[in-house]
Amino acid sequence: MLVWCKMVYGVIIMYENTEEVYEFIANRINKLREQAGASARDMSLSIGQNSNYINKIESKQANTSIEGLTYICDYFGITLSDFFNTESGNPVLVKTLIQEANRLDDKSLEHLIGLAQQLNNKK
Repeated sequence: MLVWCKMVYGVIIMYENTEEVYEFIANRINKLREQAGASARDMSLSIGQNSNYINKIESKQANTSIEGLTYICDYFGITLSDFFNTESGNPVLVKTLIQEANRLDDKSLEHLIGLAQQLNNKK
């Protein structure tokens, strides 16, 4: 039996109900696609599928395989782990921030951390 998992605030959530998983996948793809400003058609064609592939997944008329999900993640430039990590609303932006932070010196990194902490306290 295949058990699907995702990370929520550092805790692994396991699903036995595949309908919940497919709904999560559909909603996550839709959110990431909209954040990227891509149409479902263009995204479908970009990953080598027919023009309505993503639309069918998002509307829950079809499911994707792990291989298909890997292509979708590659399209966004994220990993499967990023895809299922719901702590990040926008894993593409988080990944970009981390890449930029990795190039900072210690003093700049401390400033960035301070700024992030201030922004989080305003929530």
